[in-house]
Parts: sequence; structure tokens; C-alpha cells
Amino acid sequence: MTTRAVPFHCPYCAEEDLRPHGDRHGAWECRACLRAFSLSFIGLLAPPLPAEPMTSPQRGDLS
Repeated sequence: MTTRAVPFHCPYCAEEDLRPHGDRHGAWECRACLRAFSLSFIGLLAPPLPAEPMTSPQRGDLS
């Protein structure tokens, strides 16, 4: 089991009393609110495109 996908708090109640749930990788249970949930890696995001520089309107241009 990897340590990269360890949650620090429950996504439902924000408590920190979490334990692995069953034999499934990435499954966790919260002892405070008695919910079970799973974490999974979806993928990498593409870096954002650079923003176009804003140009100031020319004098006399009202649009």
C-alpha cells in the first residue's frame, strides 16, 4: 500500500479518526460518522495555457 493516498480527514465530517476499510486499496472508513469512502488517482492535468496579454483600448475607440 502506498502512503501517497492517505487522507488526513474525512471528506464528510472532517474528523481525523480514519482507518483502512477492508482489503480494497484506497478504501477508508471514518469511525466518527461511520461512513466508508475510497480514494483513487484519476490522472494528470494539462498545464494551463499562458494568458493573452491584455491591451488597453486606443484613444477614440469606444468599443
